[in-house]
Amino acid sequence: MNPYDAFRALHHRPGVPLVLPNAWDHASAAALAEAGFEAIGTTSLGVASAAGKPDATGTTREETLHLGHRLARLPVPVTVDIEGGFGADPAGVAELAADLVRAGVAGVNIEDGRPDGTLAPLAFQRELISAVKEAAPALFVNARTDTYWLPGQAGETARRLSAYQEAGADGLFVPGLQDESVIAALTAEYEAPLNILYAPGRLTVARLAELGVARVSTGSLLFRAAVQHAVDVAGAVARSEVHVDAGGVVAYAVADGWADVYRM
Repeated sequence: MNPYDAFRALHHRPGVPLVLPNAWDHASAAALAEAGFEAIGTTSLGVASAAGKPDATGTTREETLHLGHRLARLPVPVTVDIEGGFGADPAGVAELAADLVRAGVAGVNIEDGRPDGTLAPLAFQRELISAVKEAAPALFVNARTDTYWLPGQAGETARRLSAYQEAGADGLFVPGLQDESVIAALTAEYEAPLNILYAPGRLTVARLAELGVARVSTGSLLFRAAVQHAVDVAGAVARSEVHVDAGGVVAYAVADGWADVYRM
């Protein structure tokens, strides 16, 4: 099965959502693939931060394209976060999508939130999705609406999801949504599979599966955790709290004991 069909199929397994970890470079993506994850996504915040740039400002087009081309060589399907299209018009975003699909990238994530805290005009976003699907019909387009991340916009969710599905979106993504009744209503309403962003301490993957969610992504969670972990290990080194056992396992001190880090 080619990566496009394989990735699409992962969204249509009732009761078994695709758990999609989001990587920020080749090393993190390769490690996640080796760990057995069925597909890998990218996180725009992680990619931007790694490049020393702000997220969601449309400045990481080249970094995103370059990473997408490299990750497409992995043995699992890859989907790339292209923010809102990096400030391009629908034709420009369609060209970018066509480039990614030629490289072997299986999907893209397109968002309607804008850096100024507003939502993109609905007609423009519909045109954007339609243009991408026309230029790259095999590409899995995950249409994200930021209605639950922007104050006072939650009531816009259904209208936007309907418009995006009609425009050809293959999946629908509502980050910030954790209301069980709303999630259940959306999964019942739309044919396109629903993507929910995992929130630590909130709804579990098992519960999201019961509600009909087809995809659970991690967003910037892994990137933030990796950076914090690196800081913790560096602090342990500075405090001379690193331990190497006879088997070559390196560990560092944490509040409740020793945590394994890696094998030398």
